Amino acid sequence: MNTRSTSRLRRVLGAVAGLAVASVALSGCLYSMIPEGAESKPSVTKAPDTDGVAADLLPFYNQTLTWTDCGGTGFDCTDVTAPLDWENPGAGEITLSVVRHQATGTAQGSLLTNPGGPGASGVELIRDSLDFAVGADLIENFDVIGFDPRGVGDSTAVRCFDAAQMDDYLYAIPEAPRGSAEWETELLEGHKAFADACEANSGGILPYITTINAARDMDLLRAVLGDTQLNYLGYSYGTFLGATYANLYPEKAGRLVLDGAIDPAVSGLDVGATQALGFESALRAYMQDCLDSGQCPFAGSVDDAMADLGALLASVDAVPLKNGDGRMLGADALMTAIIAALYSADSWTYLTQAFDEALQGDPSTAFLLADFYNGRENGSYLDNSSEAFRAYNCMDYPVENDPAAEAATNAKIAEGAPTIAPYWAGPDSCSVWPYPPTGTRGEITAEGAGPIVVVGTTNDPATPYEWSESLADQLSEGVLITRVGEGHTGYNKGNRCVDSAVEAFLLDDTVPEDGLRCE
Repeated sequence: MNTRSTSRLRRVLGAVAGLAVASVALSGCLYSMIPEGAESKPSVTKAPDTDGVAADLLPFYNQTLTWTDCGGTGFDCTDVTAPLDWENPGAGEITLSVVRHQATGTAQGSLLTNPGGPGASGVELIRDSLDFAVGADLIENFDVIGFDPRGVGDSTAVRCFDAAQMDDYLYAIPEAPRGSAEWETELLEGHKAFADACEANSGGILPYITTINAARDMDLLRAVLGDTQLNYLGYSYGTFLGATYANLYPEKAGRLVLDGAIDPAVSGLDVGATQALGFESALRAYMQDCLDSGQCPFAGSVDDAMADLGALLASVDAVPLKNGDGRMLGADALMTAIIAALYSADSWTYLTQAFDEALQGDPSTAFLLADFYNGRENGSYLDNSSEAFRAYNCMDYPVENDPAAEAATNAKIAEGAPTIAPYWAGPDSCSVWPYPPTGTRGEITAEGAGPIVVVGTTNDPATPYEWSESLADQLSEGVLITRVGEGHTGYNKGNRCVDSAVEAFLLDDTVPEDGLRCE
């Protein structure tokens, strides 16, 4: 099952689900409103950097930013105009929403950030959870920049379903038996309705919602902020965005940290298989911790408990559980809840509660987790992350139509992730997307860029450690830091070894020892 949709092998999972959703451990609502009536104040950025910019792009690179107070002390916001089509800058414009937290000390420049997704809001991450995104030393020494990539949040955004339609799309239980031809047809019809709504409601932007275009937007942001090189901290999918940037603009790549890496050379099928195995591994780690706690609703060995969980999933697949709001919890929604909790060990107690209640016929905490993952609150959706997630992945990943490869992948998942496997497969949602993909899969070397730091966590379920190893090897000057532990991403998680190495690199250009291992 994919962490954003019920697509075939869930295409590019929550690896892609992103830091903002992944690790905040359900500590309350992360979303705050920008105060109305904020007053303008003069920009404190330097003159735009237009070195080497083509003449037809100069109107974009020369724009002057107007900042307004937003989000509290030290925060200001602006909009940046970017070309809809970077290959044809005169074809139209989009808007990029940007938030800045000005350095509490003397700024040595801007630090752009991306929380992942694709589809997570960088504006919300920085405005609402600054110290979760970056450490105190970075806050003191950088103007920390959050932005919503094209298609996302407050930028020119992908729009698809209203809340009721999204509820039906994400939570409705198919009438046909799982795995049957009728089941596949039913799911594809839902994917087609969703894709048609995205095309109808997004104002013609869908063909241009790609990571390459988002990376070009990021160079525009760098330039209009007055930085001659990009300093960047990207999480999860943000590692693919950052690596793509370094490949496009190696001479402009400054200090880049890529945390929880996606392997750009891995196909969609391989992504699905690797993530399925990663979540199964994380689920087993959770189960051992649950059994050791003495308060686990399962008993026996880890294998016994996993078998009992499999039985629970099969049970709610056959007879869904009714929630207090009338929604029914089936196996797909329960799997979404499980995946949401596995992003961070801090959320494991919620997962135990969800299992305990579900075994007694109560799906309320399971829905709490699934809603948290989907950005749903009180019947509304707080963002468009599900829509943007689909838009990026359907354009970034080439179509795969190899029945033998798919069968081999399904067999690999069935063997290595037997608990998750029955709820992982399904028809490819991108097969009915209104535009063919333009992205390719291949190694990124970023030849000509300086050292790029990659952080990998050994039991990261969403972006498995092997991807961080692979990306560090691909990059011409890749440097790998290993965090030994559980959960998604490694920086700012309380591991001083990781944090010190990352911050010394970003602040002082001190390159960590390649292969540094942080227990």
